Amino acid sequence: MTGLKRIKPFIALIRLDKPIGILLLLWPTLWALWIAGHGQPSLKIVVIFILGTFFMRSAGCVVNDFADKKYDKNVTRTQTRPLASGTLKSRHAVWVFLTLIGCSFLLVSQTNELTLTLAVIGVFLASTYPYAKRFTYLPQLHLGLAFGWAIPMSFAAQISALPRECWTIFIVTIIWALIYDTEYAMVDRDDDLKIGVKSTAILFGEDDRLIIGLLQILMIFGLFMVGNVASLHWQFYLSIVVSALIFCHQQLQLKERTRNAYFKAFTSNNYVGFAIFIGISANYYFQI
Repeated sequence: MTGLKRIKPFIALIRLDKPIGILLLLWPTLWALWIAGHGQPSLKIVVIFILGTFFMRSAGCVVNDFADKKYDKNVTRTQTRPLASGTLKSRHAVWVFLTLIGCSFLLVSQTNELTLTLAVIGVFLASTYPYAKRFTYLPQLHLGLAFGWAIPMSFAAQISALPRECWTIFIVTIIWALIYDTEYAMVDRDDDLKIGVKSTAILFGEDDRLIIGLLQILMIFGLFMVGNVASLHWQFYLSIVVSALIFCHQQLQLKERTRNAYFKAFTSNNYVGFAIFIGISANYYFQI
């Protein structure tokens, strides 16, 4: 039991107990791998990117908590985080971060030079994201760039090229991050206003539902563009319809104007990512 108590704060630090963030990063990565590999991506590359998703998202959580430890003490949802509560010290976070980055580097070193070059940019984007909220009301855009950067890395690792469909999925992923991370930021909006932290939830204000709705329409259009440039079939387009229905349900949840409703809308994006992946997989499976 003593050993478990010692490990528990580290589990919380890397959010292993809250895997939604890993999934939201993983789904578009899998979209990219399956499209780049025409439904049959390299098993080695898939394993590398699944593990890399875990390591990099965990590293992002660590640097986020390190940067926000003073702010987190004043936010209801984050007061119990290990660094904010003092359960772990800053030096613990540094060592965990370096370990995770080291593991990520070992993984990406098994790919190719283009992927390795792109990975350097990815580490920069992930490491600087937590500080964006100090200077801009668009940290969600920064997150989209950080999460979306897995797309060109996936194509580079799979086919050593960055074709048009790569950048189309990249743009869709950025739009999606703006949607779900704004919903997430809406949970903390009242606390963030008090402590001076910026977000799209604050920027959009009373127009948040409307703007999220417009972004959802834009993402649906972007997914149709993905289907067009990647020559996907009806199975994929059916998954877009499912995603649109999930977005409609999110709009009903956001209408409640409660923290719990905002958080439920945010977590339901996992089903969007899953639906699109199933559509892509089914597209290639039924063409074989």
